[in-house]
Amino acid sequence: MKRRWIATAALTACVCLAASAAPRGNPAPSDQQQIRHLIARYVEAVNAASPALANQVWSHSPEVSFIYPLGEEHGLDAIDRDVFEEAMGQTFTKRDLQPGELVIHVYGDTAWSEFHWVFHATLRKDGSPVVSRGVETQIYRREQGRWLIVHVHYSGEMVTGTSTAP
Repeated sequence: MKRRWIATAALTACVCLAASAAPRGNPAPSDQQQIRHLIARYVEAVNAASPALANQVWSHSPEVSFIYPLGEEHGLDAIDRDVFEEAMGQTFTKRDLQPGELVIHVYGDTAWSEFHWVFHATLRKDGSPVVSRGVETQIYRREQGRWLIVHVHYSGEMVTGTSTAP
């Protein structure tokens, strides 16, 4: 009888502890979900050519950088000016960045993503349509509990064919 009482008490204690440790309401989004949301906000910033939106997804750390076919930008002021205002805002009247399948890797407080994209736009100078394709890598750092972009590197669509390298 005493053994049964001890077993019942132990089982009750385990059930109570498990219930108190269970999350209440909606669980916090996973790191991958948070980064997917961050990429969606980045796409909004590109499509709107908005430095204000970009500032919500980029770290404000001085070492942020952006590498793209037009060059390299270092620091958020340069990224805002040269990428969002000039390359996106002054070059195109319409922008539609469409990321493909996302691959996200998380290692503690750092992470990166890889994705192919298609970009549809309209040139400001003559209204002609533009379609480009490429691949992008973004690197993130968790700062004060939030994921933020610290680096973007993108390039145009890969060229396939026979290599001429020895």
